[in-house]
Amino acid sequence: MKRFVENVLNEWITNKDKSALLVEGARQVGKTYSLRNALQNNNISYYEINFLDRPDILEQIKNLNDVQDIISKLELLAPTPLTRGESIIFFDEIQEFPEIITKIKFLVDEGSYRYILSGSLLGVELKGIKSVPVGYMKTIRMYPMTFNEFIIAVGMKEETVEYVHNCFNEKKEVDKIIHDKMMHLFYLYLIVGGMPAAVQKFLDTKNLYEVDKEQKSIINSYKADFSKYESNDRKLRIISIYDNIPSQLNKQNQKFIFTYLNKELRFERYENSFLWLKDAGVAYPVYIANEAKSPLVISKDKNSFKLFLSDVGLLTSCYPFFVREEIMADTNNEYNNGALFENYVAQELYANNVIPYYYKSSDVGEIDFLAEIDGSIVPIEVKSGKGYQTHKALDKLNAKYSKTLANAIVLYAGNTLAKKGIFYMPIYMAGYIKESEVKQFIVSLDI
Repeated sequence: MKRFVENVLNEWITNKDKSALLVEGARQVGKTYSLRNALQNNNISYYEINFLDRPDILEQIKNLNDVQDIISKLELLAPTPLTRGESIIFFDEIQEFPEIITKIKFLVDEGSYRYILSGSLLGVELKGIKSVPVGYMKTIRMYPMTFNEFIIAVGMKEETVEYVHNCFNEKKEVDKIIHDKMMHLFYLYLIVGGMPAAVQKFLDTKNLYEVDKEQKSIINSYKADFSKYESNDRKLRIISIYDNIPSQLNKQNQKFIFTYLNKELRFERYENSFLWLKDAGVAYPVYIANEAKSPLVISKDKNSFKLFLSDVGLLTSCYPFFVREEIMADTNNEYNNGALFENYVAQELYANNVIPYYYKSSDVGEIDFLAEIDGSIVPIEVKSGKGYQTHKALDKLNAKYSKTLANAIVLYAGNTLAKKGIFYMPIYMAGYIKESEVKQFIVSLDI
């Protein structure tokens, strides 16, 4: 499976960057696979230590403080000889030993080897670390496979993906045959999603029942993490929030309402549990912005948010199986599709490092997403039904914030269309909504 993050990993490897590399993300998004792939493709000598599988190694190094003692022990334990100045040491599942983060500064300074660290729940675990080595470690976050990674995995040519990207950039129609094929794959992606194990199960069997079993296994492993790393009382709150996400996304008002869990409860009591899910990378919050002005974070209300699952396939697996049959038959229930479409858009934006917000006011109504792109605010409406040109709230928002908004985007099942300053784009193009790449920003000083 081709993962676009491997381009970043290859750059770190080939540039011989002395800083350590930390790859974080939710469990089972493909971190270890991608790292091994990048190391092997570059013919790099490396020693992988999985702290979850090898507690014996963890026991031998966790109490060592002297850098030379740690290096000597690692060299002794390595199954094949390590080459100083060339080999890379890969610490995996570091949530079992987060203190390795505090030691990495001294290991990097010593300079015998380069280091990669990876693990799940790092957003949760690393909060307790006393000293994070700023300047000694670069961080990359991995997400489930994007739609474009998925379609390449199932056999779509990269040239076709590039062609569709060009259609997005030039705001032109996609060839009808290609558009129809992309929509078919998009509906399939709503079911299979981007968890690598689920995608692999589909590639191996083409059986959506087997995919569903794999997805339920992933959800169970997430809940096992909730139990393993949290107290009983906190565990139950986290599971309760996680289990409520599908039903709350199907409400007309998708704002997450904690009183649906318990009428006596308030957000303040559940806030830490909600943040646990966010920090673990298994749920994505989309906060409300009270002003459609840049920067959006200034008007963010931390108590009002929609909550999406990290993968749309996991969301679909929470529904009865007949929903998948309707999706693939293209006679689907639009009420369910609305939640699935929006979850897909949220995860694509997050994967592009675009932090989405939403907007709602009494005089405008609700806008599904606001994205800050190249210094402008881009309103995004997601339409799963046929009434894609009916968007009163979007029209009112454009009138209210005409000076601060870029052209709005409506993502829907049809082809590209520009009308009255609004771009109607195929839903599968959501992954192209991102910031332009900035290589440098040089400031000249004359003192």
